[in-house]
Amino acid sequence: MRRTVDLDALRQVLCAALGSREPVCALSRLGLGVGAFTEDDVLHRPTLVAGAAGHGPTSPAPAAHDVDALIRRAAESAAAQILVPRVRRTDDTGALRAAGFVPVAAGAECVVRLSGDVDALLRGRIGAEHLDDLHRRSRAVSDDLSWERIPLSGLDERPWARDAFVDLHGGLLDAAALRALRQSHLADRAELLVRRRGETVVQAGLLVGSHSGRGLYCLALTTDRDDPADRHDLHAVSLYQVYVEARRDGLDWVHLGQGETEHGRALGADLFVPLDHWLRTPGLATPEQAPAEQAPAVPEISRFASLPVTTVAVPGPARFRHRPRFDLVDLSSNTNPLLGPGGRYPELDTTDLARTYLTTVAGLPGHDGIGALTADHLLFSSGSVDAVMLLLTALTSPGDRVCVTPPTFELYAHFAQVLRLPVVEVPLGGDDVNRLDVERILAADPRVTILCDPNNPVGTRLDPEQVHELIARTQGLVVIDEAYVEFSDKPSYAGLVAGHDNLIVLRTLSKAWGLAGARCGIALAQPGIIEGLRRVQVPFGFTDASQHAVRERLVDVRRVRDSIGHILTERDRMAALLAEHPTVDRVFPSQANFLLVRLHKHEQVMDRLRAAGILVADVGRLVPGTCRISIGERHANEALLDALTAAL
Repeated sequence: MRRTVDLDALRQVLCAALGSREPVCALSRLGLGVGAFTEDDVLHRPTLVAGAAGHGPTSPAPAAHDVDALIRRAAESAAAQILVPRVRRTDDTGALRAAGFVPVAAGAECVVRLSGDVDALLRGRIGAEHLDDLHRRSRAVSDDLSWERIPLSGLDERPWARDAFVDLHGGLLDAAALRALRQSHLADRAELLVRRRGETVVQAGLLVGSHSGRGLYCLALTTDRDDPADRHDLHAVSLYQVYVEARRDGLDWVHLGQGETEHGRALGADLFVPLDHWLRTPGLATPEQAPAEQAPAVPEISRFASLPVTTVAVPGPARFRHRPRFDLVDLSSNTNPLLGPGGRYPELDTTDLARTYLTTVAGLPGHDGIGALTADHLLFSSGSVDAVMLLLTALTSPGDRVCVTPPTFELYAHFAQVLRLPVVEVPLGGDDVNRLDVERILAADPRVTILCDPNNPVGTRLDPEQVHELIARTQGLVVIDEAYVEFSDKPSYAGLVAGHDNLIVLRTLSKAWGLAGARCGIALAQPGIIEGLRRVQVPFGFTDASQHAVRERLVDVRRVRDSIGHILTERDRMAALLAEHPTVDRVFPSQANFLLVRLHKHEQVMDRLRAAGILVADVGRLVPGTCRISIGERHANEALLDALTAAL
């Protein structure tokens, strides 16, 4: 619907509705939400409407020669002003600005992407409870109302459908507009959606297929608000049916039109592209409601980025991740189009998923301050260990030292050594292995210090005063791996990211969120650091299947919190039982979902556990005489206790 030929057709549709040769009318007639221009003379001046006119989903930003042509047409038609409606902020709007057009925020276009079972997708977007309610309402409506989709070419045989559509919509979607649409090349892709009770039409909509054959535009959907069926939220129920049929027909997306993101999200949308209306009129200043969010710009790269990274761009198509691709005929990827959707690369724009993650996590205990972060502060990686490799690659140079604090996760030093970076070990101290030697770390002057908090394999939390001191005093980066922080009753450090350009917090959905198979890690840092990481990250590593799994889990946070509570209860029970067991010398305090246990006869007990078919992590090389025991389901934990007793 953004092709020139489609725009020309839509312009003729608007002209037919206006009864004129040029699409000139007052702004107040368009119903585009242009109320931010509050001056009466602006709202009522003759306006040349450009782009996708009043009936299209979005308008491509015109190039300079197109803007010149618009200005000439406006003069010829005696139009006092020009409107280019619903322009994506990801478009190049330089020509509009140069010609004196002024933007005003217009919400976002909302798209429901369909890459699998509709119910599975919606469960991950609106939650299981809301999906169940939608099913209930859908059944109630199906018992009461019929459902029909009538090709535009068949309206002569069904004039009642045309008349009902016009009566419900009114305004610029009148009989003349429908007639012009039927006479255009869009007619073959257009149909009316009608719900009725007997002979009474309760709801009518206009659907148009995309030129690529992959999607469907819902250009209009209006319900009789006085009808009893409206109590079932007939709008959402009918859209659900559209999704089901679109997916059945092999389509990949449904475009819901312009709206607010929260409303679109409640309808299952997962792609939101901010829009602006652009108006050129004499003497108009930028309105107070001017766009708060311009097209994404490349952040200034962090001072910690290595020199080679500062000289390269984000690789390949990831540079264009914010530019919508759903409505394009994509012949750029050299993949096999004949074997189904698995032949397409994953979605690169994860902005909305990042916002969903931040919003969800901000509601968890101990996450004060994370609400100040935006999607620009977040990078999804293939597990948090992948983020370690990315940051060491992007933010260090040969000879830079990497400090680790054993006992700790061994892959930190492993990746540093693979990259030929000198590793400095500054062991943790204290009975609970949670004391940092800050002075010794500072004396080593590392480029990167990696802390594991809660610690793996010990399970304890570091002294927060020492962590704050290290962040404030070091000249290098501090990386805090919080893989287990959801199990801790002490706060996360994620809320500090906005205020410190040398802090990176790593998170994962493998542990508390139960998505180890989805391979989803998260790096939180200032945008300049995230930009550096993107420049070394392999594109398309975050698969569509993983994105869907993550979204579904994030909207089911109550289930996650309940499971964490169960694990903590079981952890405390197991800690008490193990502390009294004759094979156990000590159980270390834990703020994670595992217990570090020192055994009296380490090798003998480990052999007996293996013989009993029970696998625990032997970490005796890190903390002598110990093993790390994950908290499992009750029957698994009991099997461990039985095996320990047998080891006596």
